[in-house]
Amino acid sequence: MDVPPILLVEDDPKEVLLIQRAFRKAEIAADLHIINDGEQAIAYLAGQPPFEDRAQYPLPMLILLDLKLPRRSGAEVLAWLRQQPGLKRIPVVMLTASREYADVNRTYDLGVNAYMVKPVSFNQLVEIVNTLHVHWLVLNEKPQIDIS
Repeated sequence: MDVPPILLVEDDPKEVLLIQRAFRKAEIAADLHIINDGEQAIAYLAGQPPFEDRAQYPLPMLILLDLKLPRRSGAEVLAWLRQQPGLKRIPVVMLTASREYADVNRTYDLGVNAYMVKPVSFNQLVEIVNTLHVHWLVLNEKPQIDIS
């Protein structure tokens, strides 16, 4: 079975480490690609340098996107993604610390597929990772992604 590529866009190294640990704790085999800011996320998804090699930087089956990112926010990345004909169907889950209704509503208006608040507890993060895995990578019918 192929290991699904997941793009994690998160600028906080501690959060990246926790999410990686949560995947391991949940015993989920995922090919996590880590990007630390919004500009890099767009370059990765567009296949721009240094991310041209799709064997090394595959298009993700799921994007976990933080909202508060340097250079371009998660909302800006999401808005850009939803305007790209070949990429707009990639599922995006906002994984953020913000509980602000303005952020929730804005990202849903931009086309986010789910909005989850990062929990305080590591065990709750493991539950979220399990839920994401089952819903988005196991049960969900994947859309066709066409970058030609």
